[in-house]
Amino acid sequence: MRTEVMLMIAAMGAVTYLSRIAGFALVRAFGVPPLLARWLTYVPVGILTALIVPALLIRDGQLHVGLNNHYLVAGAIAAVVAYKTRNVLITVGIGLTAVLALQLLGGVPG
Repeated sequence: MRTEVMLMIAAMGAVTYLSRIAGFALVRAFGVPPLLARWLTYVPVGILTALIVPALLIRDGQLHVGLNNHYLVAGAIAAVVAYKTRNVLITVGIGLTAVLALQLLGGVPG
């Protein structure tokens, strides 16, 4: 490899490392402000929502909302079970069972 490329890779690695270390150093020196700590509690919910909602609503690049969307119906059932039981294992089990039953009874969604 050329020297310029190797130097560029080393520089990018150093900048990445230093930016991450600086964040840790700031938190260690000053702590996490209460507003930031409260905001960070919503990050897992936002990430989970960003992963699940497209999987439930989008089929073949199109918005697919209706009772013939088996994933959406099973997701709604799983959401109710999660709210009522607060048990991840039961929620996943019932959600998977709902998807399987809907696909067997109504054909694979298209």
